[in-house]
Amino acid sequence: MQFGLMFANTGAYVAPDAATALARAAEEAGFESIWTVEHVVVPSGYESQYPYDRSGRMPGGADAPIPDPLIWLTWVAAATERLRLGTGILILPQRNPVVLAKELATLDLLSGGRLLLGIGVGWLREEFEALGVPFDGRGARTDEYVAAMRALWRDDDPSFAGEHVQFTSARMWPKAARPTGVPIIVGGHTEAAARRAGRLGDGFFPGRTSPKRITELLGVMRAAAADAGRDADAIEVTAGGALDLDGVKAYADLGVDRMIVPNLWPDPAECREGLLRFGEDVIARS
Repeated sequence: MQFGLMFANTGAYVAPDAATALARAAEEAGFESIWTVEHVVVPSGYESQYPYDRSGRMPGGADAPIPDPLIWLTWVAAATERLRLGTGILILPQRNPVVLAKELATLDLLSGGRLLLGIGVGWLREEFEALGVPFDGRGARTDEYVAAMRALWRDDDPSFAGEHVQFTSARMWPKAARPTGVPIIVGGHTEAAARRAGRLGDGFFPGRTSPKRITELLGVMRAAAADAGRDADAIEVTAGGALDLDGVKAYADLGVDRMIVPNLWPDPAECREGLLRFGEDVIARS
């Protein structure tokens, strides 16, 4: 089992020194990866329902600082050596996929192939409206953007003809550190996300959910992979929900490859000790 540290670019860890200390402590404690969250803007008084809390509201409120995940991860990459750099998640249909492919390839190259691109379709309609991006149809755009970015990473002389993205002989250099490009991990707690992961994902990140729901979603993902002629066992599964050895083992038995742990230490003064203790008590014994 691998372990990732989630919600890394929030709270006190927005600040540069705290971000550096957090990442280095996570690496020292044995975490394999560190994961960011994303919102460009959070319109005040939004009516969209946040799907991961019964209140329907995001934790921290609209004024909580959330730095751009790719810039924050670039800072962290320069301060670490082995720690993989995950977006959990980046809202793909809000981005220009050609510009994004270049940004991701650059970060992957500079970090020595450590980038993990977790993607989602987004839930906050008001944010899409503020960005001037259509909220409806975002799932289909996400699928197309994935294909377009992979063409840019893979081909020396890439062309692509889709409904939303078109380019011809659009040479993009440098390429990502890995010939296959940046691994794409599909995030989301819905069956649509599970099917997308089965069809086109290198990984699936159903987020925080129960073992029963994980089992259901993995079944949907594997069926979609089979329908697409893909090997479901090659799709890496990331999930949250366990903080002790028994819980971690239970998720491993379900087919989870990486356990995501929330940053439980909001005070940077206590962070390193807490991470090292978790590393000794759980990571080293898993």
